[in-house]
Amino acid sequence: MIGGLFIYNHKGEVLISRVYRDDIGNRRNAVDAFRVNVIHARQQVRSPVTNIARTSFFHVKRSNIWLAAVTKQNVNAAMVFEFLYKMCDVMAAYFGKISEENIKNNFVLIYELLDEILDFGYPQNSETGALKTFITQQGIKSQHQTKEEQSQITSQVTGQIGWRREGIKYRRNELFLDVLESVNLLMSPQGQVLSAHVSGRVVMKSYLSGMPECKFGMNDKIVIEKQGKGTADETSKSGKQSIAIDDCTFHQCVRLSKFDSERSISFIPPDGEFELMRYRTTKDIILPFRVIPLVREVGRTKLEVKVVIKSNFKPSLLAQKIEVRIPTPLNTSGVQVICMKGKAKYKASENAIVWKIKRMAGMKESQISAEIELLPTNDKKKWARPPISMNFEVPFAPSGLKVRYLKVFEPKLNYSDHDVIKWVRYIGRSGIYETRC
Repeated sequence: MIGGLFIYNHKGEVLISRVYRDDIGNRRNAVDAFRVNVIHARQQVRSPVTNIARTSFFHVKRSNIWLAAVTKQNVNAAMVFEFLYKMCDVMAAYFGKISEENIKNNFVLIYELLDEILDFGYPQNSETGALKTFITQQGIKSQHQTKEEQSQITSQVTGQIGWRREGIKYRRNELFLDVLESVNLLMSPQGQVLSAHVSGRVVMKSYLSGMPECKFGMNDKIVIEKQGKGTADETSKSGKQSIAIDDCTFHQCVRLSKFDSERSISFIPPDGEFELMRYRTTKDIILPFRVIPLVREVGRTKLEVKVVIKSNFKPSLLAQKIEVRIPTPLNTSGVQVICMKGKAKYKASENAIVWKIKRMAGMKESQISAEIELLPTNDKKKWARPPISMNFEVPFAPSGLKVRYLKVFEPKLNYSDHDVIKWVRYIGRSGIYETRC
């Protein structure tokens, strides 16, 4: 797996060095190769994977700190990057911001963490909650552990539930669930959808006592069809009854065997905040906004632009943080803007008119008109007309995903699903939301 891990500062000096396998050869040669070819490279290295003399360097950068995993084997790149990002999360959980000063002050702690997380180059236990039970925040291992604590640590490291410790107690049992979605769109000037997809995340904050079993259900098309509930009455009531999920990934706490057989998401949640699942959909997407552009060339030195935006959701809902970016030619000399709602400003440095609206209700429309004065130019090339982009935030899931149920069971501590306070929130944001003009 991973032959070694090196942490560098912005000068290329090694702050942390840990070699797990002999196959990467001379440690100094590997360290210097990455410093010369990546950190001190004449041109910026954009690829996160660099091959130097049959050695692969996988790197991530946090502010001015570089983390590089080195290997000579044909490893799973996604797994290496998952480990590097997890290592960043663990360090941030222990000592906050990942900076040169913090790494120097906590180098003993980092070596202890690496000993626990990696074994012969293979990632083992990388859950912060589990690590904190036997590596204290000061980086000093407790020497006076009772037999009970030692057995608890052993079962947590080697057992099935490494992401949650036993004995957690809260006065009030609460569960927060956020459905966060990013909608991406490319639309033609005539209003034809060229490509559209939604990337979503289900993020949970769990403040539950004991070792609770949770069950989470959504309006997945396969589940609805299995249960035989796809009636015409229900479809008309809900407007959109089920969604087709193209692909999804889960947190390690989810029992995948149950999901494959029953399509139910059951799990024992980690304590605190975690990402339960990621998913992607491409069918029947609710597009929150429609952008209608009209660009007219008046001679060679003038452009007239009119853009109308229409909101396509319930009138009772409010969209926020709306921003429309209308590109302008490079030879623009001046812009006159008229908008009835919000504020619009021409930004010469960005070659764009930026139109901002604080809030907009559903089933409404707004428009902006602009006259763009152009400088005469000898360039015979026509203006390429980059697409109009849009940013926004809406209080619903554009994929149509709905949480059907969220149940909690904890038989040992004798509290039921009714005793748990649950909160569910939907947030839809724009990803790359563009309309050609």
